[in-house]
Amino acid sequence: MGVLRVPIMPPPRTIAVFSVSAGAGHVRAAEALKATAEAMFSDLRVVHIDLMDLVPKLFRSVYADSYTPIVEHHPALWGYLYAEADKRKIDSSLDHLRTAVERLNTQKLKQVLRDIEPDDVVCTHFLPAELFSRWRRKRLWKKPVWVVITDFDVHMLWVYRHVTGYCVAADEIAWRLLDRDVGEARVEVTGIPVMPAFSEPLDRDKCARELGIDPGVTTLLLMSGGSGVIPIHTLARRVLEHQKNLQVIALAGKNRRLLELLHDVARAFPGRIMPMPFTRTVEQLMAVSDLAVTKSGGLTSSECLAMGLPMLIVSPIPGQEERNADFLLEHGAALKAYDGAGLEFKLRGLLQNPSRLETMRANARRLGKPDAAERILRIVAQANL
Repeated sequence: MGVLRVPIMPPPRTIAVFSVSAGAGHVRAAEALKATAEAMFSDLRVVHIDLMDLVPKLFRSVYADSYTPIVEHHPALWGYLYAEADKRKIDSSLDHLRTAVERLNTQKLKQVLRDIEPDDVVCTHFLPAELFSRWRRKRLWKKPVWVVITDFDVHMLWVYRHVTGYCVAADEIAWRLLDRDVGEARVEVTGIPVMPAFSEPLDRDKCARELGIDPGVTTLLLMSGGSGVIPIHTLARRVLEHQKNLQVIALAGKNRRLLELLHDVARAFPGRIMPMPFTRTVEQLMAVSDLAVTKSGGLTSSECLAMGLPMLIVSPIPGQEERNADFLLEHGAALKAYDGAGLEFKLRGLLQNPSRLETMRANARRLGKPDAAERILRIVAQANL
């Protein structure tokens, strides 16, 4: 009788995903890749590393912690810096960026890489992409490096010739990226990665019952972004004063003061507004909503598109968010308001013309790529088999 031989399963392929916590989007994209791997791929192991956890405290304070104050209090300055940085030549990084990279605690990063032993690296921010591209050019790192651009735009800070490939949001972005000469790097149109929950069918009535709101009433979702940059308590009050057949879900994120102000609005309009703090189930809020009032961050926009939720964009950050807004407007998935009066006017127009709102919903659904994270992981895992 022969000996029963049990096949030896190969170890899972390990992908190290590097983000930077300057704004929430890059981290959320990395978390989406990790969550998707855990939910869908038994042969993949994804490890998420925030590069800011590996750098000196002073660097982290200057680089990451300064982002929100700049875009909140000096948006014009940020827009100027964004435009100027986009003018640099390929492979000649801005002096301040190269200096910043040189100051990274690369020994700690190298130790993390030795501990993880990744088969592939994926970057959801341009800073680790810069670092790994330089290492590959110097032959200090030989394994594949992929870059996931997290906006509906191309900026020169993302462009490096010595990476393996890029994953981008749309065909136009791929075209523009290739025009900037990425050498032999592959460019794949995948969409921007969102959490697996955004690809699951959700019943509006069920979600509304769980939230305690009326599914038959037109619902507006107000989102501030993680830092509460939009004064949504003011917008909420204005909307509720002038639109009687409307209920509002107002998401304050981690901004406690904003949440208190929204509760003040709720006391003035009982039963018509639901203030909410940070939540990890925003897909349920989107499932019961008819329109989102939001900034146009790459991740938030991608989540709305994945849910087929049209957007009314307010206060986009000059630079990447303005370009995201232009993309969404051009494709008919969003409108843009410059102030509270403009918001009220456009909202009233949409409520009086339900067919236009439905067209925007169809356009959003057409643009949405809820399976982007799965696409990216398959491309990365299979590229070198």
